[in-house]
Amino acid sequence: MRALIDSYLAYLQLERALSPTTCSSYRHDLRLFEAFLKRRRVGSLAQVEPLHVREFLCALRTTRSPSTVARKLAAVRGLYKFLEAQERMPRNPTAFIETPRLWQRLPQTLSIQEVERLLGAVPTDRLGVRDRAILELLYGTGLRVSELVSLELTSCNFDAGFLRCVGKGNKERIVPLGRAAVEALRAYLRLERPRLVARGAPSLDPLRATSRARYPPAIGGGHESRGRQAEPSLFVNRRGMRLTRQRIWQLLRRYAKAGLINKAIGPHTLRHSFATHLLEGGADLRTVQELLGHSNISTTQRYTHVDRARLKAIHARYHPRP
Repeated sequence: MRALIDSYLAYLQLERALSPTTCSSYRHDLRLFEAFLKRRRVGSLAQVEPLHVREFLCALRTTRSPSTVARKLAAVRGLYKFLEAQERMPRNPTAFIETPRLWQRLPQTLSIQEVERLLGAVPTDRLGVRDRAILELLYGTGLRVSELVSLELTSCNFDAGFLRCVGKGNKERIVPLGRAAVEALRAYLRLERPRLVARGAPSLDPLRATSRARYPPAIGGGHESRGRQAEPSLFVNRRGMRLTRQRIWQLLRRYAKAGLINKAIGPHTLRHSFATHLLEGGADLRTVQELLGHSNISTTQRYTHVDRARLKAIHARYHPRP
C-alpha cells in the first residue's frame, strides 16, 4: 500500500510538477486514508470497497470542513485513477462517489483604510523595515505567501519595475512592482538585510544583484561569494536564513492586532484585497487574472461578487429604470 502511494506522489512531483506545498497536502491526505484502512483491517488498496471510502469520508465530516473532506476525496480519487491508468488496479472504488457540494464563500478582504492601519502598525526600524517590505509586496503584487518566500535577490528588477515569481504548477509569471513596494524593498535591502545575513552565510550585494536582473533569461542562483555559498533568499530571518510561511502568518496576525483590525487575516487576505481593490478601481477581469496567476478565469470571477454596494451604484447609474 505504501509503495503504491509513494509511486503516485512521485508522479505528482516529477510528471505533474505540482508545488511542494500541494504534494505535501496530498501526502498527508493519503497517509490518513492509509491509517484508516489499517484500522479497518484492509490489507491492500485492491481490497478497498466503495463502502470503505464512504466510511472514511463520514469519519472526516465529524471534525473537518466540507472543503477539506472534498480535497481528501480528490486525493484518494486521483490515486486510484493513476493506478488504473498504470494497470495496477482492477477497479476504482471512488468512481461513483460524489464530491461534497460546497458553499461558494466570498473571500475576506480588508478595506483600504484597514490596509493603511495594518501598514501603519509596522515599526520603522530594524526588523520593521523588513516586515514593511513584506506587507507592501504582498498587497502591492498579490503574491501567494509561498511565492513570496521563494523569491531570491535576483527575482526583482527595480529598473524595469517588475519581479519574476514561480507559482502553482511551477508556472512562472512577471508581476509589476508599484512605487511603494519598490521604496520599501530598497530600504530593506540597504538597511536591514545586510545586518541579518551577516549572522549567516555571506550575501550578494542586494541592490547590485537586483539591478543586474535580466528578462527573459533565468534569474537566481549562479552567484557565489568567495569561499562560501551566498544566501540567495530575498527575505531572511534573524539568522540570515530564508523566511518561512509560518513566520509571515505570525507577523500578519501581530500587526493586525496592533492595527486594531478585528479580522482573522493571513497572507491570502492581502492577495484577496489586492484583487478586489483593482476591480473596484476599474481594472478588467482578464488583467487581474494574469496578475494573480489564475489558470482559470472562473477563479478570478469570485472577486466580482464582493462589492455589492458598487454593483448597486453601477445599476442605478446606467440602467434606464433604476
